[in-house]
Amino acid sequence: MAGAAADRVVDGPTPKHTQLRAILRRMVERELPPGSAIPSERELAERYDVSRLTVRTAIGKLVDEGLLSRVRGKGTFTAARRMELQLYLMSFTADMRRRGLVPTTRILGATREIPPAAASSALGLGGADEALGIRRVRLADGVPLAVERGWYHPGAVPGLLDLDLTGSLYAQLAERYDLRFDHAWQTVWAESADRETARLLNIRSSSPLLVFRRISSVRGEPVEDMTSWYRGDQYQVTMKLDRNSPDSGPLPEHGGRS
Repeated sequence: MAGAAADRVVDGPTPKHTQLRAILRRMVERELPPGSAIPSERELAERYDVSRLTVRTAIGKLVDEGLLSRVRGKGTFTAARRMELQLYLMSFTADMRRRGLVPTTRILGATREIPPAAASSALGLGGADEALGIRRVRLADGVPLAVERGWYHPGAVPGLLDLDLTGSLYAQLAERYDLRFDHAWQTVWAESADRETARLLNIRSSSPLLVFRRISSVRGEPVEDMTSWYRGDQYQVTMKLDRNSPDSGPLPEHGGRS
């Protein structure tokens, strides 16, 4: 009887949309595999004898939490399992192909200009020195997953902006310059998507993002300062922690937000 009561929406001090959200959460977590469609708003309203507004509010909360996702013209689905973000030096293109997905890239801009002070410092440039800047949206199977903003040392990769920026930069850097990153510092933090980033990633403003700033070097010389904004509903990070960590040296002064 207790289980049956838990799957009903009743009058009382707890708002009906909160009760329905708990019911839908149990449905998502226990019954429906990732990518499954949930019943329509009309069906849920009839099943639990509540208004469409109550259903819409409950679903909206679960979308904000990343448990559900709306697909325009198709319905609402349980969120796909989050992909593990790799904590080693691998290109987005290679990572997606390894997962059996088709990577594509949309170019937002490619310029030669004076970068922000943090990027200048990270790349060892003077305050008036220009860097090569690339901004891209990375997609897998047509789904936008990340927005990237990268700054590159022009002395290390002259002609970078003439490359095919829709492909793997790492592969082209290896082929054209015989350049392979062998060391990087990476800093991770959380942000809420601003309106522009949300538009590019096809998510709602204020949706959670995982932000990675990686400063990559070759033989001790910094070449790339890359910041990537990943969709929080698509990615997670798992790290192995040992009791005794080897001494890896001091943290770089240029680590953190750019």
